[in-house]
Amino acid sequence: MSLTHTGGVATVTDATFAEEVLAAELPVLVKFTASWCPPCRMIAPVLAEIAQEEGHRLKVVSLDVDENPSTTTAYGVLSMPTLMLFRAGEPVRSLVGARSKRRLLEELADAI
Repeated sequence: MSLTHTGGVATVTDATFAEEVLAAELPVLVKFTASWCPPCRMIAPVLAEIAQEEGHRLKVVSLDVDENPSTTTAYGVLSMPTLMLFRAGEPVRSLVGARSKRRLLEELADAI
């Protein structure tokens, strides 16, 4: 299946979530986002840098909550951006809000 990439961050949908996130061999950081969300736009370059620098050990993807309500509801996402780390098909960490690259990597360090 072909994925759209923006700065190293792939876009997933309700239809591709299971294959691209739940079945992934690497841990996957999912950004639940919305086009109307300013903090989501603020963290986009941070996630693009992480995707490029940490791609050997972490996959980074983005899911638009307005276009993909099933996955959003299934994981109880209420605020954007929500960053959810999946490992072996299970959510292992959930963070809400934009943050610096250093802080985000520190918060994820023990989980990836």
